[in-house]
Amino acid sequence: MSTNKQAWIDAGEATALLGVSRATLYAYVSRGRIRSEAAPGVERRSRYSRDDVERLRARTRERRNPERAAEQALHWGLPILESSITLIGDGRIYYRGRDAAELARTSSLADVAALIWTGNADGALLGEPPRVAIPSGARSGSVARAGWRILHLLAHVAAGSSTEPTIDAALAASWRVSRHVDLIRAALILCADHELNVSAFTARCVASAGSSPYGVVIAGLAALEGTKHGGTTVRMEAFWDALRRSARLRGGFAERLRRGEAIEGFGHPLYPAGDPRAAVLLARLPKTKGAKYARDLVAAAHDVLGEPPNVDFALVALARALGLPDGAALTLFAIGRTIGWIGHAIEQYEQNAIIRPRAKYVGKNPQA
Repeated sequence: MSTNKQAWIDAGEATALLGVSRATLYAYVSRGRIRSEAAPGVERRSRYSRDDVERLRARTRERRNPERAAEQALHWGLPILESSITLIGDGRIYYRGRDAAELARTSSLADVAALIWTGNADGALLGEPPRVAIPSGARSGSVARAGWRILHLLAHVAAGSSTEPTIDAALAASWRVSRHVDLIRAALILCADHELNVSAFTARCVASAGSSPYGVVIAGLAALEGTKHGGTTVRMEAFWDALRRSARLRGGFAERLRRGEAIEGFGHPLYPAGDPRAAVLLARLPKTKGAKYARDLVAAAHDVLGEPPNVDFALVALARALGLPDGAALTLFAIGRTIGWIGHAIEQYEQNAIIRPRAKYVGKNPQA
């Protein structure tokens, strides 16, 4: 859950978190291990990146107790795989070093897919979707073209036959919201990747076994539909409708809390100040009754939960603001995230190593 922590902290808090002297803190800065910047409005005083301090603190704990660190690594813990696709830091998301929010405003879906798959944001590299399946392998170009075909196949399933030239336009036309195609495209781009979430990790595991890009995407879809991942949007739709029948939104939130029910759609462990994907999408909603209701829900959640909305809420808000059918939020999530799954598959194919962690056995010991 979000804790509203600031992204930058002063020297006193940084040294307290690390348990070191100021001299050691300055040494970490000089070695590039902690970022710093001039504190606004205060001469000759610096502030320090909380993310860097927390990361260094976690690594120190890892050295002191490696077994405990390993136990926590798969639960919002330390990085366990190397990837050059997505960076999450300072409350923002970057695809290969480029701000995802800016890409959502300025780039085509093909350009973002090409960026994630090849490192070059030129959708022309992908060409037309191939008419035949392409086998997997270590050649990223072949896998990228297969990925482009898979994206179009998923869009065809969601939108049916279409004469529109792009995936976002085909979806918008199918849903009869062509004038809002830019918003559809932004949602797809912002959902493209999110580091090693459960579906991306699943995709990498399957790719590491040598499965084809088709098998990778099938595995990713299986993970995404889970109620703790993309399937949250389906639960959020039901929650949205139930609250809409309530005369008092804040009372509706409070009543669910009293019953011990989970309230999805708000807060995110990686974004103490708020999910940047939600901020972009909610700011671009058209002026409809659905959009107004979304703002009312955000205000009520802030008062009762103290949490900002996350991307799950934003996708449902987008769907309701545009009058899209039930399940459209999950459809956008799935098609967008397929880009990331293919990107992770390409990386894993190139590494040519199977992902095989060890288990810590806690069962009965063998009989003597």
